[in-house]
Amino acid sequence: MDLNELHKDCARRQKKGLHFILASVVIWGLILAAHLTHLGIETKNLITFCCSAVLFPLAWGLAKALGIDFAGKGNPLTKAGILFSVNQMLYILIAMWVFAAVPDKMLMVYAMIFGAHLMPFSWLYQSKSYLVLSIVIPILSLVIGLMFPPFVLAIIMVFVELVFSFLLYRECKMIQ
Repeated sequence: MDLNELHKDCARRQKKGLHFILASVVIWGLILAAHLTHLGIETKNLITFCCSAVLFPLAWGLAKALGIDFAGKGNPLTKAGILFSVNQMLYILIAMWVFAAVPDKMLMVYAMIFGAHLMPFSWLYQSKSYLVLSIVIPILSLVIGLMFPPFVLAIIMVFVELVFSFLLYRECKMIQ
């Protein structure tokens, strides 16, 4: 297969990572629930980090339910997708620093990191939705995060992830 065929195969079999974006809707919903409580900001932030731990199991379950090839075996671009996902773990170190230094802004930084890490997937899946949202999410997170309390940003992120899911679903329909 040539590179274009590998991109199409990856996008088709993995449905452009729709299962991960749907999982992120759930995770941002959990984060929103945590930030709507009367707990202290440090506890809310710790819960935010803990919510991320369910991403892979939740995405795996959604992949099974939706008939998505989670592993993408046989396509060498799958390794790139794994690398694109794992690199976010390095950026989370920045959010951990903000957790201690400026706890009220940790969710903003977390959302910015989440959004920015999506950009390489625009190449992997040949997706305009990933490209646009990888730019919009960090900028929107910065603006909302500077102007409003963290729970407002969590509400916005749930909405953005729902829209993102819909856009990916439409893109997937076009490649089948």
